[in-house]
Amino acid sequence: MEIIENGKWKIGILYEDNHLLCVEKPANLPVQADSSGDMDLLNILKNYIREKYQKPGNVYLGLVHRLDRPVGGCMVFAKTGKAASRLSAQFSAHTTEKKYYAVLKGALFEKTEFVDFLKQNEKTGMVEKAKSESVEGAKKAILISAPIVQKEGLTLSEVTLMTGRKHQIRVQHAVHGLPLWGDARYGGGKPGMQIALWAHSLSFLHPTTKQTITLSSVPPMTGAWKLFSDFL
Repeated sequence: MEIIENGKWKIGILYEDNHLLCVEKPANLPVQADSSGDMDLLNILKNYIREKYQKPGNVYLGLVHRLDRPVGGCMVFAKTGKAASRLSAQFSAHTTEKKYYAVLKGALFEKTEFVDFLKQNEKTGMVEKAKSESVEGAKKAILISAPIVQKEGLTLSEVTLMTGRKHQIRVQHAVHGLPLWGDARYGGGKPGMQIALWAHSLSFLHPTTKQTITLSSVPPMTGAWKLFSDFL
């Protein structure tokens, strides 16, 4: 795998052609520039394209989906406006397939579908479960959580997202009594703990060839992941 290096960041290229740049996002690297002023993935990748292909001036790279800053794994970026439009349509229509590994605090015994209505609290920025679907701003959130193995009071689960709501995996598991290990916002994670959530698989149709592209990524064997290294 080709690696893009930028300061402390090492970003693996999972797939690249004239239309797409697919990479393995490191945990704790923001996808795009934010108020922190920290280096971000989008600008690192633009610099990579500018240098590798000797493109002067501003480089186009379309951001078509996101991962929370503490979450790592598979991401796809578009090199052209047409590719960005077609990929964005797939993500909006939920025709992509997104799978995550998550380490849950507690026991999940069988494959379970979670269906909730989520709403962001504008004052705190936290996402909460709405009392009902009629609450203003509430959006339906659906995921499937399939346990792989249990160890030491934790469950390694494969999560398939059916909708793409902010903090969806973290919030839905928490409200169902299975918060993610290391989640400081929704799961009682302590400083120094790395949230155990990783985008391990992403499938979508190539915007021009229409062939199915499937990306895969394995989380680093640190933190909670070490306990489940034999299953990842």
